[in-house]
Amino acid sequence: MFKDCHISGSVLVAAINLAAAKATQSSVTAMSPYPPLNVRIVTPRLELHGATDDLLERLAPLVHAGKANDDPPPYDDPFWAYEPDPDLRVNKWLQGIWRGRGTVTPDRWRLHFVVMVDGEPVGMQDLIGDEFETFGTVETFSWLSSDVRSRGIGTEIRSAILHLAFEGLNAAEACSEAGLTNAGSNGVSERLGYERNGTAWATCDGKPDLGQRWRLLRSTWEANRRDDILMHGIEECRSAFGIARSDS
Repeated sequence: MFKDCHISGSVLVAAINLAAAKATQSSVTAMSPYPPLNVRIVTPRLELHGATDDLLERLAPLVHAGKANDDPPPYDDPFWAYEPDPDLRVNKWLQGIWRGRGTVTPDRWRLHFVVMVDGEPVGMQDLIGDEFETFGTVETFSWLSSDVRSRGIGTEIRSAILHLAFEGLNAAEACSEAGLTNAGSNGVSERLGYERNGTAWATCDGKPDLGQRWRLLRSTWEANRRDDILMHGIEECRSAFGIARSDS
C-alpha cells in the first residue's frame, strides 16, 4: 500500500521554477538565429513552419518515397521531383532549399515552409519574391504528400501564404501558374479569386507544356481576407530580408 506523500511548499515552488526554467530554455534553443526559419503561419486547420533542417529531416521520407510527385507532374521548377533515384532525389531537394536560403536580397528571395497537419509534416509551401522591391509581386509554389490530397489542404495553405504575402510583406499582387491539365492547382487559384492572366509555355519533365497563368490583386484579396489566420516572427523576417514595412 502506498503511503500519503507530503511535499513542502518550498520544494513545490522550487520544482515549479525549475520546470519553468527548462521550458524557457527549450523555447529559446528552438529558435533559429536565422529569422526566416522562425516564421510561423497558423490557420484553424494547419500551420506553416519555416523549413528548418529538423523539419526537413522529418519530411525527407515523403520525398524519398516519391509522395511529393504530382499527377500531373509539376513544372521543372522542382527539378528534383523527376529524379528516379530516391537518395539522389532527397539530396537535390535539400540542396535546392539550402541554395534558396543563401540567395537573398530585398528584390529576390524565396521562403520555404513545411506544412504541418496535426503535428505531422505533409508537404511544403513556398513564397517567392522576384523583383519584389520594384513590383511587389510574389509567386507561390507548393506540393503535398499524395496521402493528404483532395482534402482542401491545398486551398488552406495557399490562403495562409497569401496572408503572409499581403498582410505580412505588403505585396501588391500574387501570381501562380499551372499546367492546363493540373485541375487541383488551377481550382485553388479560381476559388481564391485569382483572375486568368494568359498562358505560357514551360517544360514538364523536360517536355513542352502549356500553362495557365493566374493573378490576384491586393484589392481582391482584401475584399475576401480572412480574420482567422495568425502570423509569428514576421517583423524579424522582414528585417533580415531588408523589406520595408509600408503603412499603406
